[in-house]
Amino acid sequence: MVSSLPPAAIETVDDISYTHVEENWDFAHKEAERIDRHWAKLTAENPHLFNGRVLLMQDYALGRDDSHRLLSGHGFEVDYKAFQAWRDFGFPGAPVYNCFAMAALVSADGAFMLGQMNSHTASAGRIYFPAGTPDPSDLMDGMIDLEGSVRRELEEETGLTPSDVMIEPGWTLVFDLPRLACMKRVRSPLTAKALQERFADFAATESLPELSALVPVFSPNDFDEERMPQFMLTYIRHALKGMR
Repeated sequence: MVSSLPPAAIETVDDISYTHVEENWDFAHKEAERIDRHWAKLTAENPHLFNGRVLLMQDYALGRDDSHRLLSGHGFEVDYKAFQAWRDFGFPGAPVYNCFAMAALVSADGAFMLGQMNSHTASAGRIYFPAGTPDPSDLMDGMIDLEGSVRRELEEETGLTPSDVMIEPGWTLVFDLPRLACMKRVRSPLTAKALQERFADFAATESLPELSALVPVFSPNDFDEERMPQFMLTYIRHALKGMR
């Protein structure tokens, strides 16, 4: 059963129960030739793209488990090229959801630290928290571990390990369907400037860093509305109100 929520709605939950299931995606089967043509075009323009496997959400529901508020859902594996085509074609077919976790990184001096995607990535120039669509490495005992995805993406994209930050309990969800962004607040003892310097040192050791920079957002005056997705702006506006 799919919950009925308006676009860009904010919800908070204590936990997420995201179960892996086997599913043959009708869109990927029916549109296989079109997907392949689209992928050939994309990879001709950007040969760094890689067709791995990612996880999409089949359904979701909000409810309670004892005293805890819970998001539950089921996810299935697809080729990245099919996911990319589905996104680029305008999310056609039966409803599925791009459910992903983001590390809502906060500096010691109160800035949200967003990453600017590097030029070789599929989202070049876009600015948002360290994140990625879950993949099979996030599977654990039949569950899709979104907190594990947060830890992995944060380290892969910024060099920050779990021991460098404090990961807060609970989640803030941004329903910008078919996107479902699961925000996990992550606090650093470093200032925004120190985090930028540490990131620069890390990126210098990477042959193809996913991010080109860390961008601090202290207030709405720091928004880049052309490059920051609306669901990001929705979350940060909401979070900044709570920090006052």
